[in-house]
Amino acid sequence: MQKLKKKTAELIYEQIKVSFGDGIITADEINEMLEYPPDRSMGDIALPCFKLSKSLRKAPPVIASTLAEGLSCEEYSEVAAVGGYLNFKVSPTAFAKRVVADIEAAGEKYGSPMCGEGKTVVLDYSSPNVAKPFHIGHLGTTVIGHSLKLLHEFAGYKCVGINYLGDWGTQFGKLIVAYKKWGSQKKVEEGGVDELVSLYVKINNAIKAEEEESLAGIPEGERTGKAKSALGDESRLEFSKLEQGNEENLELWRWFVSVSLKEYEKTYKMLGISFDSYKGESFYTDKMPAQVQKLRDMGLLEIDDGASIVNLDKWNMPVCLILKRDGSTLYPTRDIAAAVYRKGEYKFDKAIYVTSAAQSLHFAQWFKVVELMGYDWHNQLVHVPYGTVSINGAKLATRTGNVILLRDLFDEAIRRVSEITREKHPDENECREISEKVGVGAVIFYYLSNNRIRDINFVMEEALSFDGNTGPYAQYTYARTCSILEKAGSLGKMTDAPMSEVEFELSKTLSIFPERVKGALADYEPSVITRYILDLCAAFNRFYHDCKIASLEEGDLRSSRLALTAATNWVLKTALHLICMQSPEKI
Repeated sequence: MQKLKKKTAELIYEQIKVSFGDGIITADEINEMLEYPPDRSMGDIALPCFKLSKSLRKAPPVIASTLAEGLSCEEYSEVAAVGGYLNFKVSPTAFAKRVVADIEAAGEKYGSPMCGEGKTVVLDYSSPNVAKPFHIGHLGTTVIGHSLKLLHEFAGYKCVGINYLGDWGTQFGKLIVAYKKWGSQKKVEEGGVDELVSLYVKINNAIKAEEEESLAGIPEGERTGKAKSALGDESRLEFSKLEQGNEENLELWRWFVSVSLKEYEKTYKMLGISFDSYKGESFYTDKMPAQVQKLRDMGLLEIDDGASIVNLDKWNMPVCLILKRDGSTLYPTRDIAAAVYRKGEYKFDKAIYVTSAAQSLHFAQWFKVVELMGYDWHNQLVHVPYGTVSINGAKLATRTGNVILLRDLFDEAIRRVSEITREKHPDENECREISEKVGVGAVIFYYLSNNRIRDINFVMEEALSFDGNTGPYAQYTYARTCSILEKAGSLGKMTDAPMSEVEFELSKTLSIFPERVKGALADYEPSVITRYILDLCAAFNRFYHDCKIASLEEGDLRSSRLALTAATNWVLKTALHLICMQSPEKI
């Protein structure tokens, strides 16, 4: 539809020059004004002429009727002035032939704006904390981030996916102490991340018990700063040794990281995700002092109650903490150092950070600090926030145990799908393959169906339904196109056969895909593609229901309908890929 809109805008532009004079408006400005009427009886494309009324100094109906008199195009069956609107009705057959020809010519690249050629994008997403399990709360950053990577790759960008692991901090001192006191290599190798979590919980409980015991007998109002814990002191000492390069602790730390990554890779494999870099917080430890010194040299650092801060009052933001009172760094310090390193390493044109909306202030603060430091690429930093997840209406809370591990969620989804697919696919391997694609895809689709900033209530029964706007429904529609084409033994070719309304609507939906890709990129919004998939599935299933396809006798009509089916197959596969979903040919 984009091409036709552009062509229409150029025709209107030329007619305005003829009827009203030159230099009044550009073709691009007209293109922005064009609309899709809600009812086809009003046309397929419309120009609301009231937007031209001021510049042309004419009433909208006069403008519309004047322009209609001189406009014609082979792809329009009718150009009419209706009130203050100039309406264009498309010639269905000519339009569908052009759309399918465009899809066939572009192949897997149909819909790509190719706006990223020669540009590099760095995407920071997923980024779990080492020694902790992947739970559903990590799903947002992971699938939104990867979908944005796929969209940018599709648009021609060179993309660098970074998993900024939470692999540093005092928690590792605790874990080292817990492992030395209660752990064993065998238990950790067998239990993986679950065993590390168990050790971490055990030492935290032990520290809490020691602190409570140390406060016994001290009045409630006098307890501040008086809690004591030998295990807590030992943990801080072990982390200090780790920071100072103690080889024994470093070896343990590297092992904890590798055990964690081994577990995470299982989930990433299910999602079809790989990263170009796993450089976590620890990598930037020696890169922070230079940035702190730069802030100091520029006079941006202020001392506030012993802490080093950057004052952001002028921009209506709280102060940005750079160093604690004891001189240790904080998240903004690490993020600034990481951004500077990545700019030097990758020469990015854009750096995208996909994190919870709860961190929006944090990103606004350190983005502003980067600007104040004089880095001229500060406006290339983009924070993409997303909402929270609840399960069946209950918010996630680690303290109450209301956390669903991502691996368990996927396993449950796969198990439920396999109960359905086993009847059609008794072969165990085939059943497992299909169930994994559909089960994992159902979870992804359900999550990406909503605008990313909205909070999501995850309901498994809704996600796995084959009825309604779900992942299984979308994948089933794709499998249906594969089945039709396989039975027909041909991809067909568009002809001049008369076209029904549902065929024309399908061709129009196919034509809109490039616009939806542009919209998803502009808004960093994968749900634009998810909603498009549902529109395309609905259009194709109406076409499938109303029109014979492969069962028709050989001829022009059969050939055209097969070509439309093949075009749907190609576009739907591309769209599913852009939201991290696989396209099973059988379900």
